[in-house]
Amino acid sequence: MTGTGVTMRLIGWAIALAAAGLTPAAAQTPASAPNQTSSQASAPSVNVTPPAGTPQNPGQPDVAQTSAIVVGSVGHALPTPHIGQPDGREGLQTQVTPIGQEAASFHNYWLLPLCAIISIVVLVLLIIALIRFRRGANPVPSRNSHNTAIEVIWTLVPVLILVGIAIPSIRLLRDVYSPPPADLTVKVTGHQWYWSYELPDYGVSFDSYMLKEKNDPTRQASQRPRTNADGPPLLAVDNRLVLPAGKVVKFIVTADDVIHSFAMPSFWIKQDANPGQLHETWAYIERPGVYFGQCSELCGARHGFMPIVIEATTPARFAQWVAEKGGHMPGAAPPAPGSTTISPVSNPSPAATAAAQPPPAAAVYAASLASAPTNKNVANRATQAQ
Repeated sequence: MTGTGVTMRLIGWAIALAAAGLTPAAAQTPASAPNQTSSQASAPSVNVTPPAGTPQNPGQPDVAQTSAIVVGSVGHALPTPHIGQPDGREGLQTQVTPIGQEAASFHNYWLLPLCAIISIVVLVLLIIALIRFRRGANPVPSRNSHNTAIEVIWTLVPVLILVGIAIPSIRLLRDVYSPPPADLTVKVTGHQWYWSYELPDYGVSFDSYMLKEKNDPTRQASQRPRTNADGPPLLAVDNRLVLPAGKVVKFIVTADDVIHSFAMPSFWIKQDANPGQLHETWAYIERPGVYFGQCSELCGARHGFMPIVIEATTPARFAQWVAEKGGHMPGAAPPAPGSTTISPVSNPSPAATAAAQPPPAAAVYAASLASAPTNKNVANRATQAQ
């Protein structure tokens, strides 16, 4: 029995030493590295080869050169300055959805002036009380304990203020939680620490990771660095969610680990993502462009490194993006397994590059507004849905 016990102990020590020897190798891979298998299956091909003269990271394998990103093509449109991203201004971002415009109008033209008026009135009353009822002006204090007129005023005025705030607030809540019929549905899943998107009607699903800076020591050789064409630092991603402008989009938001928050300031969206629960929100994007958001919940150590980027474009370019992702439009037959999907041009000619460039922003905006229903039409659709 003693020999058996010694043998078992030796086997246990051997297993422990083997596990300890494997642990450092596993720990060298950053926890935030993208899933290369899913990324290669869903993301557009990217040229990750450094420019000439740039040394490779020591110990990292050379990455084969693949097709380059065409800046301005679908999924890689250039952001519009001061639209859809923080730019240092005071106040709210420019709203590009009917709900956002209604909420911003309520905030800017009703709540803020009302707060300013209340503050001024209270300040004036305090100054009057300090001057008129100071000890020097009233050596003998008053014995009055009630004033019916003043008591009626300070009871009715706050009630009227609350009623005035409640009416537009309830109308805004009604519009938020009574969306018109959705044209497409997007399932959003929060992970530690990245986002996954799925368009079930189009057969498209992919992960979205933050793009790191070129000099970031945690960036792997296979990960392309952020450029100014991708967006601001800490907000650019490798795979954008592309949606058609002028359509009602329903977001089904959830999480698979901890509580996250799907926030897009220019859409007036901030929806918690809870594990095991499905929450719903919606947006009607009026203006084509690139819009940036991020997780707004303290969800862990890398809470600030899971941005959200939504690119709104024309329906034709959205269909092109769906094809590039290996999906299909509703009603069309899905691509056969192993078939080749559309990919960006590796070395585009000048003519191909010009064709890939988007039309001027003003023309796209005018066309989208001409073909899109107005805010009143969206509200009418919501009323009909009820």
